[in-house]
Amino acid sequence: QVQLVESGGGLVQAGGSLRLSCAASGGTFSSYRMGWFRQAPGKEREFVAAITRSGGFTYYAGSVKGRFTISGDNAKNTVYLQMNSLKPEDTAVYSCAAGTFYSAVYDYTETYDYWGQGTQVTVSS
Repeated sequence: QVQLVESGGGLVQAGGSLRLSCAASGGTFSSYRMGWFRQAPGKEREFVAAITRSGGFTYYAGSVKGRFTISGDNAKNTVYLQMNSLKPEDTAVYSCAAGTFYSAVYDYTETYDYWGQGTQVTVSS
């Protein structure tokens, strides 16, 4: 059974940086795309960033574009989210997800079929 495990969350001051990791394990794993989503208390889950398995295409939410960078290491079955210039409004539980079927849509939760448990990111002002 495929498992996605996030790590790297924590508490950081505004303007600081964090790097999240998402490691996939458990059997043969092949995905068309990997994505990061986040959910703040009392809010709906929202898309953050996505990357194709080849790494040739990345896509970002407008609120993080220019500050966050998604990347992947296929040899390690790991995806990263480098977060710079963090703001208090970035505070949320960040989850990674894998989509194993073809879709041209990257920012909908419905196009991902495996999810990690999430890691907390807290940005203090």
